[in-house]
Amino acid sequence: MGVRDVTDIHEEFDGERLPPGQRETERFPVLSLKNTPSFDPDEWEFTVRGAVEEELTYSWDEFQDLPTDTQRQDFHCVTGWSRFDNEFRGVTFPELAERAGVDDDAVHVMFGAMDGYTTNLPLEECMRQEVLFVHEFDGDPLPSDHGGPLRVVTPHKYAYKGAKWVDGVTFLTEPERGYWEKRGYSNTANPWAEDRYTTV
Repeated sequence: MGVRDVTDIHEEFDGERLPPGQRETERFPVLSLKNTPSFDPDEWEFTVRGAVEEELTYSWDEFQDLPTDTQRQDFHCVTGWSRFDNEFRGVTFPELAERAGVDDDAVHVMFGAMDGYTTNLPLEECMRQEVLFVHEFDGDPLPSDHGGPLRVVTPHKYAYKGAKWVDGVTFLTEPERGYWEKRGYSNTANPWAEDRYTTV
């Protein structure tokens, strides 16, 4: 299986590969809201709920059996660093959305995580092949301190829009804000516009 390179996504946003105010690093700093939660593959469940035709629940084995895509992506943290050429393998957001069948009145998405973290995006921002539920990083299982067993990556947004330790998605008919968005972080999180914090 080949690797799909999406590191040119910045062109869609009329920006340079390194967004303004960012510095490139080869390190992969660990920033988390809380301590790394414990993962029991026999107990873990992933749920798809809300404004869908069929709510879904996957065990860890079932989730790993879903079709995957491998992509080379850049990763931009709101704290000012970017890491280029990360190889992520996982399930695309559109794959899950198609399996659940999204209702016509769904407009927004809330991601939930094992540690209680939440983050939100408009549905149209999620329905991109680059939005991945990642369980492998650079050919190995995703490390727990980087969100393993499963995290979301959003290369067109700052990384706080990509929940670590993600264990569920809820499709919403009205916009809601997640943990950091309620606390002053930008709801749009566009790195090329430096949408770091809300201005209202």
